[in-house]
Amino acid sequence: MSEALVFQSDFGISDGAVSAMYGVAFKVEPALRVFDLTHDIPQYDVWEASYRLVQTLQYWPVGTVFVSVVDPGVGTSRRSVAVRTRTGQIVVTPDNGTLTHVKLMLGVAEARELREEGNRLSGSELSYTFHGRDVYAYTGARLAAGRVALADLGPAIDPGTIVELPHVPAARDGDAVTGAIDVLDVRFGSLWSNIPHGLFEGLGVPYGGRVEVSIRNDTRELYRNTMAYARSFAEVNVGEPLVYINSILNLAVAINQGSFARAYNIGTGLSWKIAVRKAPRVVYE
Repeated sequence: MSEALVFQSDFGISDGAVSAMYGVAFKVEPALRVFDLTHDIPQYDVWEASYRLVQTLQYWPVGTVFVSVVDPGVGTSRRSVAVRTRTGQIVVTPDNGTLTHVKLMLGVAEARELREEGNRLSGSELSYTFHGRDVYAYTGARLAAGRVALADLGPAIDPGTIVELPHVPAARDGDAVTGAIDVLDVRFGSLWSNIPHGLFEGLGVPYGGRVEVSIRNDTRELYRNTMAYARSFAEVNVGEPLVYINSILNLAVAINQGSFARAYNIGTGLSWKIAVRKAPRVVYE
């Protein structure tokens, strides 16, 4: 039985690029089940591609094949890889940092260098700018259809050599936990940090308790306030901020029925730091 094949790219759907990838997959095996993770990754944004993979991948069945193509180095000597995660899914992608979050949060059990020779759509040899169709979709489809095994794609490589993008680890710093704002919940403007729930729980804040949140970039602090720690958005009033544990079990900051990122002009990435501590108890006399 074929496995599911899931595509991710920065191609958008305004032209025929994604459809061509589908076509290649169905030429390999017409009965394949092909799905989209997203094709709205901002152009060339490998970091976003990495995060969307880890947000999604672990919730698909063991054996699902993911093809992720955000490839600003297409046609260069950058390496192509296929990996099996410790949760049992397979990812076919350029080795350009796309696997950063998968490697850090889920782990890589097996990695192979994807050699183009023997793993490329016949007749595409003179095309150097569409490896998403000619190499990755073709190889992903053959894996999902059971036509090849991971070990057939090329030599084994040390998972430790897979490229990682620079990242700021979350940490405990005195009475606070600190980390980076990795990404936005795009549609709603919530801030998703890289602080895991276990690290935050070490502060001993109960649901309904209050925390102090500080957000800064490389030059200045842009936000400092206290807010509730809630299970969900509706536990605070409309327009009120909160911290919560998001769907991948990291700490996040939101405004109920509003965009925190837009309200305070907050961005994402290495330069955006967040610190959270238990709010001091205020006694009124």
